[in-house]
Amino acid sequence: MDIEKVLLEGENLLQPWSVSTGRPEENRSDVVVARENLHAAVQAIKDAGWGYLTAITGLDCPAPAAAEGETAAEGNLELLYHFCNGPVVVTLRVSLPYGDPTVPSVCDLLPYATLYERELMELFGVRIQNTPDTSRLVLPDDWPDGIYPLRKAFTGFAAPAAEEKE
Repeated sequence: MDIEKVLLEGENLLQPWSVSTGRPEENRSDVVVARENLHAAVQAIKDAGWGYLTAITGLDCPAPAAAEGETAAEGNLELLYHFCNGPVVVTLRVSLPYGDPTVPSVCDLLPYATLYERELMELFGVRIQNTPDTSRLVLPDDWPDGIYPLRKAFTGFAAPAAEEKE
């Protein structure tokens, strides 16, 4: 298998939706796409039979602390859709602002993506539009709403105060 040829095929396939492309490793390409183009990009990969989805990864990218007197910038969440073709990996990278962490579901194209989408909703607070299953995946049913344990702002729950002895 010619790795360079397969990478170029993947990059060329995604070029209509690509904002930018990078090569972090010799067998890997990162293609940045806008969230409104995610579904079309996944459709193109599927239609071409280029590869298969191996994972969707969430990253929390908080904004750096603002200097005194400056307004703090808003952080973002980044979703990475990893597609493999043999040893070659093409990752679709989608950035979502904290204020609107919404992305379209790809389950209509790849039904097995539901587990990854449920994980993103539950652990990162991403809203997945039109996903078929919004049930909890790993957290208990009584987990508080709005608390996302894989966001960097989550530092755990305070330990219960010890009852004072009378």
